Amino acid sequence: MPRTGIKRATLLPFVFVMYSYTTGGPFGLEAQVTTSGPGMTLIYHLVIPFFWCIPVAFVAAELTGAMPVQGGFYRWSRAAFGDFWGFLAGWWNWSASFILGGVYAVLFADYLQFFLPQLGNGWQHYLVAVAVITAVTAVNIIGIDAVGKLATILGILILLPIAAMCLIAATKWHHNPFLPLIPPGATPKQVAGVGLALGVWLYSGFEQLSTVADEVEDPQRTFPRALAWVVPLSIATYFLPTLFCLAALGDWQKWKDGYFSEAALLIGGHWLALAVNLAALITSLSLLNGTVIASTRMPCAMADDGYLPKALTKTHPRFGTPWISILVSAAIYAALSWHSLSQLIIVYAWLRVATTWMTVIAGWRLRKSAPELKRSFLIPWGTAGVIYCVFAPLILGAIALSASENPIGGLIALALGPIAYLIVRQFWHPTEPAAEPVS
Repeated sequence: MPRTGIKRATLLPFVFVMYSYTTGGPFGLEAQVTTSGPGMTLIYHLVIPFFWCIPVAFVAAELTGAMPVQGGFYRWSRAAFGDFWGFLAGWWNWSASFILGGVYAVLFADYLQFFLPQLGNGWQHYLVAVAVITAVTAVNIIGIDAVGKLATILGILILLPIAAMCLIAATKWHHNPFLPLIPPGATPKQVAGVGLALGVWLYSGFEQLSTVADEVEDPQRTFPRALAWVVPLSIATYFLPTLFCLAALGDWQKWKDGYFSEAALLIGGHWLALAVNLAALITSLSLLNGTVIASTRMPCAMADDGYLPKALTKTHPRFGTPWISILVSAAIYAALSWHSLSQLIIVYAWLRVATTWMTVIAGWRLRKSAPELKRSFLIPWGTAGVIYCVFAPLILGAIALSASENPIGGLIALALGPIAYLIVRQFWHPTEPAAEPVS
């Protein structure tokens, strides 16, 4: 049911909330340049959105307009396919958020070491990670209005130094950023597999903020408009800094995780390097903020449907947010933030691709099974547009996953979903599939 008494997010803060979850900044793509080559990296960032985030955004916009409910794509999947597949969509997504929450907290502590080298990797490092999780959790309990204000401030602080780096680099254009197209001697799996897998990760999540539809002002109108801003902004965030830094420096062989800070030093000197390092630190905080708002409403919706303990549905008496669900999720993030979890990103990729596939197929299925739903936004180009929005993510996701170097972890994570479903059916009894639109 839609909740009353909460302060809902308007368009601008919601744009930055969505941006903070889906993108946050250009950091994280640097290794793609050396593995796939500078030319292919730039091409990927022009092509992958048309096979991944753009069709997903179209489906999310249509379904949010038709069913703007708490739980978003989880409830769309349940309405389209029934209890079992709906549960898997929610469970896989919540599980994926555990990885992200821990990773972003650890990254914040890692970046803070640039300013406080004494942190090391021991208990002080862990306490910083837990402290930032605690702070972001408190903001999320206050509500999406506070989350949106924080996301807006963080987004501006990230984009300003990145824009400055691009402008200065543009004045020092000395190289063709598209050459070489691929690294000399690179294998097809290295160029296509690793590059596509990273691209899928970078451009994922555009359906995720559907989970907070009942905390957004006029979600049927606000959600599609936010997507129309965030998708091109995300593409520009990845493409432009990569293009200009390669054009100014031409040292594609040196690109590795964290290289944008080194590029800033070479392009603009110490002041720009300091600003970009600070932007990287803020990016990890912004991504954590977005992850908490996007994922902690999921267990609340699942509990409301009878899949999880009813305690997770309790809302804060003052702020109206699902505070028990937020606290439980945050506790799991904190438990997973002792060591770096970057090796688990491949597990996240399998979980994210699976839920994205279910989202786009649910869009097609609900066109057939629920044509009476009032859709304030329709996927463009009629039947051809629906086919594009379903098959483009299916094809790209399959290619990316087929190139996984160690798929065992991802397959195990997926297999845990049906096992969890059998267990919860013994203790809780799901309600009938239903979705009550927000007024």
